[in-house]
Amino acid sequence: MELRQYFTIIRRWAWLLILGTALGAAGGYVGSRYQSPAYQASTRLMVIQSPQTQSVDATGLNGQQLTQTYIQLLTTQPVLDEASSHLGYPIDAKQLNIQQVGATQVIQLTVVDGNPKHAADIANTLVTSLISQNETLQSGRYTSSEQSLQSQIDQIQTQITSLQSTINDVSSTTVTDQISQVQAQMNSLTTQINDLTTQYKQLKQQWQTSDVQTQEQSIQQQIAQLQSVLDSYQQVYTSLVVQGKPVDSAGSSSSARLAQLQSTLAQYQQIYVNLLNSLESVKLAGLQNTPNVVQIEAATVPATPIRPRPMTNTLLAGAVGLMLAGGIIFLIEYLDNTIKTVEDVERVLGLTVVGYIAEMKYPKGSDEALYVTSQPRSPVSEAFRLLRTNMEFAGVDKPLRKILVTSASPNEGKSTVAANLAVIMAQGGKKVLLLDADLRKPQLHRLMGLHNNVGLSDLFRGSISESMVVQNYPGQEGVTVITSGSLPPNPAELLGSGRMDQILEDALKQVDVIVIDSPPSLVADVQVLAAKADGVLVVVQPGHTPSDEVQAMLEQLNRAGARLIGVVFNRIPRDRFYYYGGYRHYSPYYNRGYHYYSQEDHHNGKKPKQPAAPVLAPLSTSPGGELENAEKLDK
Repeated sequence: MELRQYFTIIRRWAWLLILGTALGAAGGYVGSRYQSPAYQASTRLMVIQSPQTQSVDATGLNGQQLTQTYIQLLTTQPVLDEASSHLGYPIDAKQLNIQQVGATQVIQLTVVDGNPKHAADIANTLVTSLISQNETLQSGRYTSSEQSLQSQIDQIQTQITSLQSTINDVSSTTVTDQISQVQAQMNSLTTQINDLTTQYKQLKQQWQTSDVQTQEQSIQQQIAQLQSVLDSYQQVYTSLVVQGKPVDSAGSSSSARLAQLQSTLAQYQQIYVNLLNSLESVKLAGLQNTPNVVQIEAATVPATPIRPRPMTNTLLAGAVGLMLAGGIIFLIEYLDNTIKTVEDVERVLGLTVVGYIAEMKYPKGSDEALYVTSQPRSPVSEAFRLLRTNMEFAGVDKPLRKILVTSASPNEGKSTVAANLAVIMAQGGKKVLLLDADLRKPQLHRLMGLHNNVGLSDLFRGSISESMVVQNYPGQEGVTVITSGSLPPNPAELLGSGRMDQILEDALKQVDVIVIDSPPSLVADVQVLAAKADGVLVVVQPGHTPSDEVQAMLEQLNRAGARLIGVVFNRIPRDRFYYYGGYRHYSPYYNRGYHYYSQEDHHNGKKPKQPAAPVLAPLSTSPGGELENAEKLDK
């Protein structure tokens, strides 16, 4: 489509675009007025990693992944429940908007609530709950290691206590008691070594993280130390069994045993110290590998709501209404297959437009006779004179003496065009016969104010002559009319008969031009009459006549061998000049700013307009004088 056509469509549908925009804006404004206000509060927190785990955390996550993990933790049910319990009212996850700030480890938490204070309190409390939950989760990672080391420490303390008691009571202990005690110690040490070996195997099957590796090393040290103690007990056990007497029965033997027991005690104390160091290392690792969450910007109570925003909502709703109206217009225009413009006629029908007839409006209280008779100096009458001129040009090679006026569908004003055209041609100095060949629904006798007692259908019976059915039109000299007469049952057969040819030939002897008003092309009468006429005028009402109906009519006329003069645009709205390009676009008189002071203007109380320049010569009223008039108007 050309740009001008877009502007034409926009101007034609401007009322709908304005209405859609107004309704949308009104709806947006009313909706905003009844919408509950919502307030927004934001806080920022940062995830800080320990210096030892800057690249990869002990959990195997890098900084970006760790930040995303804490974003998800903020929306977990334990964090929400803890914050709700602290605040005293529930928190909905839908109120939260959490996102990472760029490529940093900063998290922005935004809360929306109907109460401004609640929005700020929820944001700050959620951060506190996240920090608490984070400490609980991270401390649980090292709890099992700490518990295992603490259990070993307790066992070593028991062994140290037992050895100290043994050293104190060694002098009074019998060999049997000593053997039983040593054997019991050996059994206990063997059990501890087996338990530690089992733990070591279980740790080997787990995922090798730093805390697991620390536990493995600690267990290996304990096993080595316990094995050393067990070897010492085995030596004591061997000495007791071999010698068969208490260690302290002789001075040298007692001293040796005491030294051995004290050496064993020293080893247990060393193991105890190592276990304490391992426990402290695990606690320190837990503290170092726990990411710290810090609130760097607290949420404040908002002063103004984020919604509703009446002005923004009104503008957006108005834009939506405008787009919806535009969509409706596009759909209507896309589905509309009617003839609207001259370009449509040339593109779809392959014809030219020879006449532009505006919508005829009679002044109040005036006699609704033929328009060219009652309003002879109106633009509509000038349009009919222009149509007459165009037809004269069309008949240069072959005179148009029998002109058929038809249309594709009813109610397009073909009878009005035929009657006014006949009068205009008579005003040009020709004798014109207006023949009503619509033997199905005749209209000419009403338009012309004549009776329809006898007419064309009576001529076919041969009982009366043409002079008996011809009536003079009182409004214009030189115009005679033959009405339809009584309606026959077989109009197509009558119009296609030889008698019809004879009637036309006899009439041409008396007049210069015959203007034939026919039925719409829905019936076969049009094809019959088109074959007998010298030219066919097709009346089209822009925006009303479907293009497919006109195309079907033209195909029928072409098959009948009709000579198509062109298309007459009828009932072009004058009050909306932009419609279909506007009557101002179609009428050369409007384009030149020329306007008659007509009887219509007199009834409306208008005064004659003074021409910008004096008229050098009177307008011609002779046949074909429109070109001369146009040249004068141009001057």
